[in-house]
Amino acid sequence: MSALIRVGRRKEAVARVKLNDGSGKVVINGREMENYFGLETQRTQVLMPFTVTETLGRYDAKINVRGGGLMGQAGAIRMGIARSLVALDEDFRSTLRGAGLLTRDPRMVERKKYGQKKARKRFQFSKR
Repeated sequence: MSALIRVGRRKEAVARVKLNDGSGKVVINGREMENYFGLETQRTQVLMPFTVTETLGRYDAKINVRGGGLMGQAGAIRMGIARSLVALDEDFRSTLRGAGLLTRDPRMVERKKYGQKKARKRFQFSKR
């Protein structure tokens, strides 16, 4: 199998995922997944495409991710892994689509408006 590079995005995070046959080792930015993500929920989210397709432990993943926070990065990695699995085996598409792992989450942070404290919060109104 030749290594495929697929991109996943979530919020401001962008992840480039490279899958190879292996033993299930996940390396993110040169670090083990356990060292990169402190929370168990983040690690579970990253491994979700493997769990859903029952391929946990069959592929090694080498991932470069930048931008955003840890939760956004975990979501970007999840999408990149799911896209890579579909590129390897088209039969996974319906399973991953059903689990909602191939859909790009379009929600982004709303920009701050001028004359306001934040995107929607206003400065306190003073009548006098």
